[in-house]
Amino acid sequence: MLKAQNIYIRLLKLEDTNEFLQLEMKNREFFQTFTMKRSPDYYTIDFQKDLMNQKIERAKVDSEYNFGIFKIENDELIGTIGLFRILRGPLQSAIVGYSLDKNNNGKGYATEAVKLIVNYAFTTLKLHRIEAGVMPHNISSIRVLEKAGFEKEGISKKNVKINGRWEDHQTLAIINPEE
Repeated sequence: MLKAQNIYIRLLKLEDTNEFLQLEMKNREFFQTFTMKRSPDYYTIDFQKDLMNQKIERAKVDSEYNFGIFKIENDELIGTIGLFRILRGPLQSAIVGYSLDKNNNGKGYATEAVKLIVNYAFTTLKLHRIEAGVMPHNISSIRVLEKAGFEKEGISKKNVKINGRWEDHQTLAIINPEE
């Protein structure tokens, strides 16, 4: 468990599946504006249990780490943050992605979570570089990353299909200062 002022993050466990599914269902419309299209079975407990097991296995083989974002005050799961596409060897890099419950946006929780996961990536995983991709109109997410030390690097043209449309993404990155 990694703690900040208002939230903590920890690796997701199978026991989190029901709460995770509730978070996804509650924010279905909101999340859909920023994520790839999801099949209807995504919102079933069986699908989510299988997905959670895959997430747990990926952490065991150092290819992906999925954390829940929890409020310290009540242990409520309010979002997720993860390190994906971890590359070792000469790259030592990963991509960070996160989502936060619509009602908890704008309170600094995402910034706290990003700072925690960056520290984990650099100190525990010994990564050199973390990248993020954000749709250019998602100014609040870009601000979260900038507050955590990420710098803009450029625009990746039509690189992710969101809701059936190829969307541009602002690429941001942070380099391990110890490397």
